[in-house]
Amino acid sequence: MKYWLFKSEPGVWSWDDQTARGETGEEWDGVRNYQARNFMRDMALGDRGFFYHSQGEKAVVGIVEVCATAHPDSTTDDDRWDCVDIRAVAPLTRPVTLAEIKATEALSEMVLVRNSRLSVQPVTEAEWQTVCAMGGIEQN
Repeated sequence: MKYWLFKSEPGVWSWDDQTARGETGEEWDGVRNYQARNFMRDMALGDRGFFYHSQGEKAVVGIVEVCATAHPDSTTDDDRWDCVDIRAVAPLTRPVTLAEIKATEALSEMVLVRNSRLSVQPVTEAEWQTVCAMGGIEQN
């Protein structure tokens, strides 16, 4: 299993919007960055991701799961753009802010710290475990 981070502006698409989609999930559409698109092309069913609010609180607020692998983005006729579908798994017990992530030595190399503008990004297993622990989520 691989781990990822999906950034969204809560005024456009929030954690509450994501959870309202239930088991069906939602297409992670509208991404127009080649690197982010390529990350989505690398995703597999069951991969997990952090749902990150990129404005306001700037925090990881929940965990999502890839429920459909890369397919054409329905918001464009341009065949260069693909997306995945994700569904909500669980909220974090408490949000983990960008400030906390930046202040944590074990997360100093996290893509979110080094390239905060990238809307879809990989997360290492060690980073995943650290952020989950900070957010009150136990991982097996």
